[in-house]
Amino acid sequence: MRAAKVARFPGAPGRIPNFTGAERAAERLRGLSAWQAALTVKANPDSAQLPVRQRALEDGKTVYMAVPRLAEREPFFALDPDHLDQPPRKAASISGASRSARRAMLDELTPVDLVVMGCVAAGEDGARLGKGGGFADLEFALATAAGLIGPHAVSVTTVHELQVRPAGTIPLTSHDVALDFIVTPERVIDCRAAHPPRSAAAIAWDDLTEEKIAAIPLLSALRHQG
Repeated sequence: MRAAKVARFPGAPGRIPNFTGAERAAERLRGLSAWQAALTVKANPDSAQLPVRQRALEDGKTVYMAVPRLAEREPFFALDPDHLDQPPRKAASISGASRSARRAMLDELTPVDLVVMGCVAAGEDGARLGKGGGFADLEFALATAAGLIGPHAVSVTTVHELQVRPAGTIPLTSHDVALDFIVTPERVIDCRAAHPPRSAAAIAWDDLTEEKIAAIPLLSALRHQG
């Protein structure tokens, strides 16, 4: 992406890359019936999906955005489109949400209709590659276990065409969350027929290190409850 000059600030290495055409991809996503039917959206906090979060607020949708790395006791920002004290674009940014959004615990959220996930790369079969920290799949498992993401919730991403890989290129393990739709500035890829129906996600405790559990207050609390 850097060589093709399509990576935008804050750059591509080590993060979900922001990309040229992110706004066009968000507009294309806006045309999906799944988007139009959704009342509540859970979205990643990365810059690449800022245009998606902005448009969700503009369209009157409630947006839940994870605090980066789930590092707070209240790990979600809750953005109510009817109670914003700044324009949607500013409110949908991490800095804007930090100032004006309500901080929320997992049990304070309502069920979501659409899940927006950030990707480093996405396979045409719905497999996704993140930054490597496993936070997106962990968020999904936590929200599913809490009853916030049901079997009919739709998972989507917006990426540049250079981030799309052929089916079978990216491994899809049992605890990975498959994408239903990949949206680029040029097209929509419907992945639903390429992967099995989503089963109830569970927290893969055996895959979590003690350091990660200690760094995420919600995980620490859940383990003590168990």
